[in-house]
Amino acid sequence: MITMKEWMELVDYRITEGSDFGWQCYGSNAYHLDSWNGIQDTGGFSFCIIFDTKDQTVYEVQVHDYTNQRAYRMINPDFRKKMKKEAKRRDVNRNEAWDNVDYVDLEVDDDFFQKSLSIKAGEVNYDNRVQVPIDLPDEMMFEMMKMAHERDITLNQMVEEILKQVIAKTESGELDEKDFL
Repeated sequence: MITMKEWMELVDYRITEGSDFGWQCYGSNAYHLDSWNGIQDTGGFSFCIIFDTKDQTVYEVQVHDYTNQRAYRMINPDFRKKMKKEAKRRDVNRNEAWDNVDYVDLEVDDDFFQKSLSIKAGEVNYDNRVQVPIDLPDEMMFEMMKMAHERDITLNQMVEEILKQVIAKTESGELDEKDFL
């Protein structure tokens, strides 16, 4: 998970707002900081971090791209269930960033940094695909490398193709949860 130091460097230590975090899912010491460039439309962006004021645990980071109407976040895996449970109890759609814009949840720190830096730099056509961490056995990885080589594509392209096929088969009903157990 991203650290306080990394987030502060990302926003150039520019804080525009802060307050106690009103939900209990992250504990009684949760605090919320924002860094907003003051623009709500073209060129507008903001960054948010929710952290513990006592031990500096980072619970959640967000970046809001008002130009492209996109919002990304990372939630500390140790607290995802608590956050979802409290959102349900409060009857709040915690996935909604703002009107008709849902958060895209990220799992890879570098993915968050790449998107954040692109948004901050005003890039409109940055890569909005989501990086997915995959841990495969060596034998399977080697087999996929051979398949990619035979097709003259990169391993990443091969993995992306396979994932798209699995997603399509899942969406069409050909595969379901039992197929992955």
